[in-house]
Amino acid sequence: MDVNFELYKVFYYVAKYLSFSAAANELYISQSAVSQAIKQLEEKLNTKLFFRSTKHVQLSEAGKLLFTHVEQAFHFLKTGERSINEMHSLEQGELKIGASDTICKYYLLPYFKQFNLLYPKIKLNITNRPSPVCVDLLKKGLVDISVVNLAAEKLYPGMTISKCKMLHDVFVASPAFAHLQSLRLVLKDIAALPILTLEKNTTTRTFLDSMFVQHNLPFEPEIQLGSVDLMIELTKIGLGISFISKEYIQKELADNQLFTLPLTTDIPPRELGIMTHDYLPVPLAAQKFIELL
Repeated sequence: MDVNFELYKVFYYVAKYLSFSAAANELYISQSAVSQAIKQLEEKLNTKLFFRSTKHVQLSEAGKLLFTHVEQAFHFLKTGERSINEMHSLEQGELKIGASDTICKYYLLPYFKQFNLLYPKIKLNITNRPSPVCVDLLKKGLVDISVVNLAAEKLYPGMTISKCKMLHDVFVASPAFAHLQSLRLVLKDIAALPILTLEKNTTTRTFLDSMFVQHNLPFEPEIQLGSVDLMIELTKIGLGISFISKEYIQKELADNQLFTLPLTTDIPPRELGIMTHDYLPVPLAAQKFIELL
């Protein structure tokens, strides 16, 4: 099927804004031209892409499906254009990175500073989301690279991964739980304690859940949080124990604000990985940033 690329371009902006008038403004064409283009595309595809009322525009199921592919294609094209523009120079441009707040704060922060000193004219665009979301952002071409917690035994088709840091997870508590320090705990003992965890859409939470499942233990966290920093603070004031990478709490451990719980079960280490898209050119700025890590 031969469909004019311009029709997909019009479709993209109507779907993006859910507005024929906004798409017309973006494309510098009339609203009637937008309507005509959508009509042609629907005829060529033999399907309804939008539902229109006097005040609202909604994507049909077919429209939603098409938009996921068209949106990705547009981001790929933009990345390609940007890569060509930046091919021979780091005097201008942008670097788009996807990473969680935690990875940014505890791992990437000094590299952001170093990169900015080396390439001050490259704008850093950092999208802070949980690692699974950062993987999806990369798949869609919305970021150049993602630095993520790698899920154990998970495959990432279409992605190239460079492992960059080992993480060692531990259960920690404040002096309010000092009576546990001299014990040798098993995972069943941990399950009986009030546990603070991250939300379910994170790699760390998925890893923790799988540990209890593997040992056939029920697990119901006391408090679920979206922030590692807040989880650390609540653990410090004695609201419960938490599961966290030891690398992120070095100061708290050194100051005896927290201590690691002695556990008989070995917790396998996890890794951070730098992820790039196999089918997208890696911009020069992204290549230079990766070299720093």
